[in-house]
Amino acid sequence: MADYYSDNANALFKRYTALDFEAVHANLLPCMPDTPGAALDIGAGAGRDALALAKRGWEVVAVEPAQRLRQLGASYTEGQAVQWMDDRLPALEKVRALSERFDLILVSAVWMHVPGTQRERAMRVLGDLLAPGGRICITLRYGPGDGERDFHPVSRGEIEHLARQRALVDITPTKARGARADCQGRSDVAWETVCLRLPDDGTGALPVLRHIIVNDQKSSTYKLGLLRAITRIADGLPGMVLKRTEDYVTVPFGLVGLYWIRLYKPLIQEKKLPQIQGNVGYGFAKAAFWGLHSLSALDLRVGQAFDGATGRTVLEAIRDACHTVRKMPANYTTWPGSIEPIFIAEPSSLRLRQQPVRLDLETLSRFGVFHIPRSIWDCASRYACWLEPAIVNEWFDLMGRYEMRYRSEPTREALRWREPIRQTDAVRALIESRLAERPRPRCAWTATPLQSDRYEVDHCLPWTHWSNNDLWNLLPATRRANREKRDRLPAARLLDDARDRILEWWETSYLQTGRRAQFMIEAEAALPMVEDASRPEAVFEGLQHQRRRLKQNQQIAEWMGLS
Repeated sequence: MADYYSDNANALFKRYTALDFEAVHANLLPCMPDTPGAALDIGAGAGRDALALAKRGWEVVAVEPAQRLRQLGASYTEGQAVQWMDDRLPALEKVRALSERFDLILVSAVWMHVPGTQRERAMRVLGDLLAPGGRICITLRYGPGDGERDFHPVSRGEIEHLARQRALVDITPTKARGARADCQGRSDVAWETVCLRLPDDGTGALPVLRHIIVNDQKSSTYKLGLLRAITRIADGLPGMVLKRTEDYVTVPFGLVGLYWIRLYKPLIQEKKLPQIQGNVGYGFAKAAFWGLHSLSALDLRVGQAFDGATGRTVLEAIRDACHTVRKMPANYTTWPGSIEPIFIAEPSSLRLRQQPVRLDLETLSRFGVFHIPRSIWDCASRYACWLEPAIVNEWFDLMGRYEMRYRSEPTREALRWREPIRQTDAVRALIESRLAERPRPRCAWTATPLQSDRYEVDHCLPWTHWSNNDLWNLLPATRRANREKRDRLPAARLLDDARDRILEWWETSYLQTGRRAQFMIEAEAALPMVEDASRPEAVFEGLQHQRRRLKQNQQIAEWMGLS
């Protein structure tokens, strides 16, 4: 199918862009949300609809499997808040890997190409991608095929049936129902628009997580510890995902063990706060765990390197943590009203050697894999800013029930996640060392050549909302631009305008220097969909996805550039 659209891309591009968005979608416009947000245009074709949405204030992910048509569409929408992807229904695997939700999903002139046997799955995928209160708008084509493409029968009744199965509500206005004439003047072709809305979360994941946090019986804090570790990983390290299927997201088991240690080290080692009811020991707090006393929680982070002796101790402590996670919280955290575990741990045997080690994807995968239901992972990713405070509050109350001696301030301090310190000194020194070059480094946002004592290092994704000191996130900026931007996200168009300058900075300052390995490890761990950080273009796409994700999840204000 994509071959037809690629082979005829030039002619189709002219035909599609000649049509007016408002004329084609007259029945869709009354159903659109009042406030622009994140939009997904499936089968975006020439980019006509994506461009129209972007001009109305929407940030658009445009999905088109036909390569040549996608290239033409990307050129047509250049300079607008439109990001193109190669994907297709029913799976939309790449889009789903972003763990984003959309306020508007447009499926225009696509549904008739989806075989009937794949439509139930397609509707499930669309529903999973929809934000609470979001809309799916589907156009149905009635009429014969053209002999060159596969066309399958469609009907409003089928859409309504599939929508009810996914708790989607048909909100199509009465006057917009029924077939209308084809805008290209084909007498034997007619179209109908169906608009659906998701009235609430829709996946059922939030009630499950709330049940685990608030209602589930707990003889220890371990269930909360596992859930908090998963939430932290989903929010901060989307690039550490090993595999995604229809049902599960798989991460390195060693990563779960590492975050487990980071959570419990301050509580047990430093504050000696009991985490189990009664006088019972901790299965993971063995010699290796206590051997980490000289390391801070910040030392135990992805990408950190250790010498032989320390490395062996760290790996042994992670192995012990994984054993406890598998035997205890992963085994006893079950679906409500069931004995079936929610999470699946598959450990691997690990032979420890006394040799230097780096806590990267490969090393942490040696401990095995950990499977998280996809709906739980997506929910943890999207609602981390709500889930973590709820987990921490329940954890605090639970410890108080175990032992009444707890004082509020020290206990809450031990429960605080150890964030890295805001640090830009290394990049500042790098900029300073390059000021004598010609041409001088330029401000990422204004293209102004930097001057000594009149520049600053900007966290592209603001530190206040996402504590990240990775090299890819630290950009050169003029003092004026940095101070005006403050803790706001760069707007989509501003980021796109800065693309070439950002790529140049990454290439010349990191990828072509001794910082290459650090840059790649950090980018591949923290940014979604970055499999090869040696390609700065791939890192930039990951940055775009993460910017949109933060905007959607935390409702962060945007900076449009210098006023």
